[in-house]
Amino acid sequence: MNLKALAIIAFASVIAGTVHAQQSTEDDIKARIAPVGRVHVAGAEEKSAAASGPRSGSDVYGGACIACHGAGVLNAPKKGDAGDWGPRLEKGLDTLLKHALEGFNAMPAKGTCMNCSDEEIKAAIEFMTEGL
Repeated sequence: MNLKALAIIAFASVIAGTVHAQQSTEDDIKARIAPVGRVHVAGAEEKSAAASGPRSGSDVYGGACIACHGAGVLNAPKKGDAGDWGPRLEKGLDTLLKHALEGFNAMPAKGTCMNCSDEEIKAAIEFMTEGL
């Protein structure tokens, strides 16, 4: 076989490979990169705030706030502790809410409950300070 014939065969092979690669459709690509499985934790259910409505202050506290406010981690005021909450309550609920939403001292914004609405954060504050 001469050099010209080999060059034509090589060129045709490259073109054929390129055409075949371009024939993959978007659906084929999605199928190839799709996850091979999902994780399911027995007893856990996926909740959507939009579907179930706003969470109660108790629910937000139990799901996010209790981690620090249950034991007073990094001087977080403990739920129901008048000595911890007194100076903070003197500044008013609006200030408490602002600090909770934006973060203050060691507390991160929204206390790490990034899927909580402002109203849910306010309800959690009210739950932690009720009766004081």
